[in-house]
Amino acid sequence: MAHIGALPKINRYITAHNAEGKAIFSNKIDEESKMKANDDGIAFALSYTTKGFPVSMDKDEDINVYEGFLKDAPGLVVSGGTVLRHVDIPPDTECTMHRTVSLDYGCVLEGEVELLLDSGEKRIMKRGDVAIQRGTMHQWINHSKTEWTRMLFVLQPSKPLKIGSETFGEELAGMAGVRSSN
Repeated sequence: MAHIGALPKINRYITAHNAEGKAIFSNKIDEESKMKANDDGIAFALSYTTKGFPVSMDKDEDINVYEGFLKDAPGLVVSGGTVLRHVDIPPDTECTMHRTVSLDYGCVLEGEVELLLDSGEKRIMKRGDVAIQRGTMHQWINHSKTEWTRMLFVLQPSKPLKIGSETFGEELAGMAGVRSSN
């Protein structure tokens, strides 16, 4: 599936400070957040990550952490940090039903997508809609035969979900190109 040119490139502008404390744009990392397609055609861009709370921005510590994750990509979630990720879903494509141990905000930037839960409940999300994923088993489905969907996700780790005596951990079910967050 062709992805180049299907949706506009993503520019990521990271701010910093000069020696006088004035805000500037950092030139430490290329401004383009590059999409990388997995075997199923779904493409990911790791647009920013952090590690630790609160985040330290002194001497570009947070940018250095992000640079490290660009060289060695994390799983879907960063333990003790946050992940900002763009995801492009090709026409007529669905991801694997999965669960992360995280609280996620997923916003549709372009197109439409169905959010299907393991209970069978579903919602059609359109541009500007946001889903707050709270450790649920879910699947993203682009039903369009011609249009791509672009989403923006912010993920932060959570404690494993407990319901009754059962604890629910990460379940990726062999998602293409995605490694465990553990």
